[in-house]
Amino acid sequence: MIDRIKNSIKAFVGKDRSASIARAGKWTVYFIIIGIIAGLGSVAFHYLCQLGSHYFMDFMAGYRPPAPAGEHHLLTPTNTTFNRWILLFLPAFGGILSGWLVYTFAPEAEGHGTDAAINAYHRTGGFIRGRVPIIKTIASAITLTTGGSGGREGPIAQIGAGFGSFLATKLKLSARERRIMMAAGIGAGVGSIFRAPLAGALFAAEVLYRDPEFESEVIIPAGISSVVAYCLFCLVFGWGSLFESPAFKFRNPLELGPYVVLSIVLVGVGYFYIKSFYGVTRLFKAIKIPNHIKPAIGGLCTGLIGFYWSQCLAFGYGFAQMAINNELTIPFLLSLAIGKVLTTSFSIGSGGSGGVFGPSIVIGGAMGGVVGKVFHQIMPGIVTEPGAFVIVGMAGFFTAVSNTPISTIIFVSEMTNSYHLLLPSLLVCSVSYLAAQKWTIYEKQVKSKIDSPAHTGDFFVDILQTIKVKDLTEHVKKVKMIPEDMLFSDFKKYFSETKQHYFPVMDKKERLASIFSINDIRGVLFSSEIEKLVMVKDIGTSDMIVTTPSDDLNSVLKKFTIKNIDSLPVVQDDDHGILIGMLRRREVISFYNEQVQKMKMRKN
Repeated sequence: MIDRIKNSIKAFVGKDRSASIARAGKWTVYFIIIGIIAGLGSVAFHYLCQLGSHYFMDFMAGYRPPAPAGEHHLLTPTNTTFNRWILLFLPAFGGILSGWLVYTFAPEAEGHGTDAAINAYHRTGGFIRGRVPIIKTIASAITLTTGGSGGREGPIAQIGAGFGSFLATKLKLSARERRIMMAAGIGAGVGSIFRAPLAGALFAAEVLYRDPEFESEVIIPAGISSVVAYCLFCLVFGWGSLFESPAFKFRNPLELGPYVVLSIVLVGVGYFYIKSFYGVTRLFKAIKIPNHIKPAIGGLCTGLIGFYWSQCLAFGYGFAQMAINNELTIPFLLSLAIGKVLTTSFSIGSGGSGGVFGPSIVIGGAMGGVVGKVFHQIMPGIVTEPGAFVIVGMAGFFTAVSNTPISTIIFVSEMTNSYHLLLPSLLVCSVSYLAAQKWTIYEKQVKSKIDSPAHTGDFFVDILQTIKVKDLTEHVKKVKMIPEDMLFSDFKKYFSETKQHYFPVMDKKERLASIFSINDIRGVLFSSEIEKLVMVKDIGTSDMIVTTPSDDLNSVLKKFTIKNIDSLPVVQDDDHGILIGMLRRREVISFYNEQVQKMKMRKN
């Protein structure tokens, strides 16, 4: 007999293990598919950007901005003479095309796509319309290759997120599973296009919240998808990092002083960036003209800045590379940073399509270069390598505007293939985060999981399961039990003097025997001819739903809903015949709301 039981247990465990392996295998396949599609999307988007830059900026305007060390031109540069006047109107031309495309086919593709993906995660169950990634890809390529200032992470994040959402919808998965697959797509897209797979996975889990909090269930799926997408992208465009940097090393603790100053500078410029970006956004939304025209006006404003500071147009990654190599002057770096803030605000804030991570890297690197050069002139024995401040500035600035300190440190380390500056990067990102917590370039971020509509039900259950009925002792109301042999005519006198809605009934041993509510007595209440014949025990029901001090509030609420009752008898754990009191549904919900409010106050 014992052997049979053992064999049954082994068979059950074996089946359970097999089911777990099959489930893990199925989900791994899903995440690999998402990685493949996101990787192909990155490849296609990169090709579009390269071709667009060649035919628009190079062929038409003769503008050939430098490329970062990890990227090369796909086509041979033309011999077109540089023409500022064409460059003046080229972003407006791109704005007309992208504006018509976006507002005709997918209005939600405007702006920077990462925010739209964050909003989909928290508020729409991870659902993204299938056409959005396609429109976002084409519109962003047009915006960015005609001189508009923006980044590649927004459109590529929506490509990956959109396919993850599409696949989950076709497989009829739950909203939670669709959110996870959508986030995996974000990580895959961003990790591949910037050649930073680990950072892409962490970014997808961290960018959802303003607090330094990760969506833990997203990290592993995003990691699998990001690795696949990264490998696919590098198979086409070559391995290596986006930027190359000298072997910078942190050797002198006295250098931490200038790095703290860098943090303060980055927070100030970050504040200016966010206020400028959303100030322009609100301005264009307030203008009473067709939405299709707004990106063209924003493009014209961008062109006006680019007419004088052409380095502020398009991506600007090549100038960040030159800053790392210490090849740019302080005035040039300042004009690059301030001009990039303005061109990005006009290009994307007016309704154009593009990301905000890329410009942030250039702005932060430029300001890092400025601070590094200044301190190198003041204390050359301590600040020996201004280029190191460029790399740390990249990380610190994006942290200041996005509230993503951990993933940003890894991002910059992977993008520059430099891990020797982790210590100053950690200091600068920590100080920048603490000083700039109140602001974010991603308006759809929520403060923490408690504030996310996607987790409302999770926290409701989690919190309720930690609270026991005994924690509500002061809310358990003492009531008088009704003797079961009391005539209804006598009960009427008691009923007229009480505000009770539920009446527990005791037997001759004063033990809880049954219960009834005011709804149960309506039939007798208005039948005076039988009220002297009916006793209370004839009205009460012995099929009672009770709770005990050791029950958690989650089970209590379920009991309330079984028969839609508003009050439960609380009885002793070891003896359900002994009544402690009555607990109302209203008190339970009120107590829960108090606990949630306390948690939010602690978070703040």
